[in-house]
Amino acid sequence: ITVGEPAEIVSATIGSKKVYSYRISIDVKENKPIILQRSVWNNISGWHGTIVKIAVEGDWGRAKQKIIDYIKRTAIITPYANIVLKTPDGEIYAYSRAVDKLPPPPREVKPHPHGIDIEMLKAMISETKAQTLLDFIADEFQGVGRVTSERFLQSYGFDPMKNPRELSKDELEFLAKALKEYNEFRKPRAEHLSPIGADLIKIGLSSILKPEFVDAITMKPVVYEGHAIIIEVGIAYGGSIEPLGQPQLLRFANKIPLLYDEKSDVSWKVISENIDCSYYEITFPAPIAILIHICGTKIPYKGVGKESIAEVPIIEHEIEEGVRSVARSLKLYLARKQREEEYMRKAITVIKYIPEVSSALAVFLKSNPESIDPKVIEDKLFDLVKKRFGDHIKEISSPRDIVLSIE
Repeated sequence: ITVGEPAEIVSATIGSKKVYSYRISIDVKENKPIILQRSVWNNISGWHGTIVKIAVEGDWGRAKQKIIDYIKRTAIITPYANIVLKTPDGEIYAYSRAVDKLPPPPREVKPHPHGIDIEMLKAMISETKAQTLLDFIADEFQGVGRVTSERFLQSYGFDPMKNPRELSKDELEFLAKALKEYNEFRKPRAEHLSPIGADLIKIGLSSILKPEFVDAITMKPVVYEGHAIIIEVGIAYGGSIEPLGQPQLLRFANKIPLLYDEKSDVSWKVISENIDCSYYEITFPAPIAILIHICGTKIPYKGVGKESIAEVPIIEHEIEEGVRSVARSLKLYLARKQREEEYMRKAITVIKYIPEVSSALAVFLKSNPESIDPKVIEDKLFDLVKKRFGDHIKEISSPRDIVLSIE
């Protein structure tokens, strides 16, 4: 729109015998594509994928870091993709695919009664083949059978045998309101959503951030205004993550990175106000990153920019529960790490004196007729220490690996 150049799209599905190419622009008034050129050719090489080329106007100097961050975060949330960014400065940022596994694809589902409005209801009625309200409610909505449909219609005084196309304007408005209010419908299903999954989140965080610890959880679906929503939370700690005075927050909505308005987002409220990090043995500055992914067909953005999520109670609760779950895993890891470090300190304290003790014992034992080599005593004492401390000192091959400085 800003430069007036059409977009170019080349696409072929897996196994397609043809490759399709389009040059399109957009009818802003009607919000519809305008096809300027269409080409089709034989897919001899068996290529599949989608290429999109667009030209946009922008201030690269100001936007550079945000674009680089956007691509990096996209690589985290899609570890199954190869991503290469070539900047106007000639720099190249490449993120190689870390896994071949894809998230389960979404399935098409019928709308849930709690999630429709009057305009959507009108559109559904205009397209339905149902001749009665009973059939319309039972056939066009998910989680509604004929028995539930009949109970619903009777509860609100509708004639089950009435043709839905014969409803008056007032009746349509009342039906739309009733569909939202009725509490006996089953909760909406979530198979139409495409969450990342805990395993892929852990792979994405590990491949890009290079942490020493990572964990993730996919929460069970919840319902927001008749729409299923799935919250996913990941945590990464240590390694190459820069220690900061607050957690590095990675926010996503339907796999799209959210870079702006962080402090006004519900996720920020959860980690800054609801969660006491000290309870989980996290002391700042700390090398910690928290990923929060909200997956749903209706996400409560705060503004038209769609960069922050509103503080909806059910969403806030699920984010908090997810963060607490992965934080507990981190707490266990940090406690185990602290115990291992304490064991190591104790082992080193003992080992560093072995050469000196061995030499003293050799001198003492030399009063006997049979002379003893200090190295033999040293090896025997080190074997005893290894039996005591086991894997905690597996990197130490000899007491001589530890330098003792005695003044």
